[in-house]
Amino acid sequence: MTFLINALAFLLSFLLMEAVAWLTHKYVMHGLLWFLHDDHHYKDHFGFWEKNDFFFLIFALPGILLMLLGSLHHFDVRFWMGTGIAVYGMAYFFVHDLFIHQRLPVLKQTNNIYLRAVRKAHKMHHKHLGKEDGECFGMLWVPMKYFKEAKASKKS
Repeated sequence: MTFLINALAFLLSFLLMEAVAWLTHKYVMHGLLWFLHDDHHYKDHFGFWEKNDFFFLIFALPGILLMLLGSLHHFDVRFWMGTGIAVYGMAYFFVHDLFIHQRLPVLKQTNNIYLRAVRKAHKMHHKHLGKEDGECFGMLWVPMKYFKEAKASKKS
């Protein structure tokens, strides 16, 4: 039973992080903390690092704290919740920073419909340079129209 609870805690934490990321992106990053996120919307930011990278800490701290507290209590459910948050953070890094923004040159070309839909949705988000009028604030879950576009334009 403990295994099932821990597995569910991990999975739910991972899945709920998409909602947390969407809400934070729309209402915090494009709101009160726009000054930390604005350079992310410009191609000509200064160097490899962006002010936007500070959001890593904001998202990582709850996961680290939960993993620490859970590990101090025989790896209870808190550890697995923190692990779900951390794995979402790794997925975000691979999809957003490596795949979409090519901060390191990997996965430049893909014919995978899901990955192409994610890239297109994010491109649509970045067409808006200001904090208003944004769209597609999520990362791993994107509107169905982008899947349809990716499928229609799939290279054979």
